[in-house]
Amino acid sequence: MSTASTEVTEVAEVDERVPPARLVPLAVQHVLAMAAAPISTVFLTSAALHLSPARTASLLSAVLVLCGAGSLLQSLGVWKIGARLPFVMLPGGAAAALFLQIAADHGPAVATGSVFLAALLLLAVVPLYARIVRLFPPLVMGVTVLLIGIAMVRVAAQLVTGPTGQALPRSVVLAGLTVAVTLAAYLLLRGVWRQSAVLIGMTAGTVIAVTTGLGTYTPAAGTGFALPSLFPYGTPQFDLLAALPLLIFSLTTLAEITGQTVLNSETSGREVAPGRDVPKVARADAVMSLLGGLWGTSLMVTSSENIGISRLTGVRSRYVTAAAGVLLVAVGLLAPVSRAVAGIPPAVVGGSALVVYALIAVMGVQMLARADLAQQGHSMVAALALAVGLLPVVAPQLYAGFPSWVRTVLGSGVVAGTLTAILLHGLFTLASRPGARGTARATTHSPARNRLLPPRV
Repeated sequence: MSTASTEVTEVAEVDERVPPARLVPLAVQHVLAMAAAPISTVFLTSAALHLSPARTASLLSAVLVLCGAGSLLQSLGVWKIGARLPFVMLPGGAAAALFLQIAADHGPAVATGSVFLAALLLLAVVPLYARIVRLFPPLVMGVTVLLIGIAMVRVAAQLVTGPTGQALPRSVVLAGLTVAVTLAAYLLLRGVWRQSAVLIGMTAGTVIAVTTGLGTYTPAAGTGFALPSLFPYGTPQFDLLAALPLLIFSLTTLAEITGQTVLNSETSGREVAPGRDVPKVARADAVMSLLGGLWGTSLMVTSSENIGISRLTGVRSRYVTAAAGVLLVAVGLLAPVSRAVAGIPPAVVGGSALVVYALIAVMGVQMLARADLAQQGHSMVAALALAVGLLPVVAPQLYAGFPSWVRTVLGSGVVAGTLTAILLHGLFTLASRPGARGTARATTHSPARNRLLPPRV
């Protein structure tokens, strides 16, 4: 009887109806903890695509509305879409880097078409989840995420340098001061304020820019409510080869979603059932990404970024993240808010983005650490995959003389590195089987060999 009672209590903790007096402040904490990601991603996109302040405000409005609607969908669930766990949704930082890469090479209309193709692919492969996720063990995921982080840092640096590639000293100083304040906030603050360090750094950087003359603050004009613009880059164009970076990324997200879902289930006391919940999470990601394509964003991804808040407050109810979703939708539709944020100086956003996206590269290193590089062949797979993936970064003209489809595939460090990691990992796995037949039963189910979850960060 006591065991049954405990189980009921644990399940009720996820489904707990929190009183409004507590619900609102708890939801605000979740919004504060996640706000830096959509803001920095939007400004990175705006700077790369040279958007006007008004279009930047519209894009920010769209992203905030999508974050809110996605959080509602994941928290409450509709049919087989959404796991009914306390999740929030964010624009994928790694996906944004790939989106911008496609936009730079083929135009933003092709990048938008690539988002649609990647979201549809994710929906299509959900029934094959168990087979697809095996292609992306920590070794492959680590290479992919590390390369994405490096690519993202490179793009973030362009916010500081500007379109000419030669940064003004004041821009470098302003970006450095933004990073310094972010670091200070992270070191000195605790709880939700520590998790908002990037947002605090961005705010302080803007104040420093205005008071010292290192930058200018020019919010876009507009009042009242505003709906995001549909197809801001024109009619989407579809090119499978150009979309390849995002197509591969959409498949790799299945491994990440598995880790996020297991972590959230364990934290909230829900029974851990990846086979049941991961497809629901993936479908919600795909649906919101399709909507994001309509409004000019990259892929939307479910995040466990809010789990720290749940642990801090001790409240694990999915209705809290649903309330945070409502707040995000409301803020996204308030034109003065999005237009005010649109005036933040690019160098400030660049400094904040360097912090946010360098952490993606660190996540890749953590994944590689879980891959047991001492195991035969793993270090060679990682080394060669990283070499292939970094070649387009250190030698951008390496494939200039090759046909366009070769440049599209190999010219993307993320695509080239990920494909190399998958192929080499499969090759080494096959090569090791004949000599290990006697120990196959012992090693096939080894946690170190088959652990598919990304690091719990």
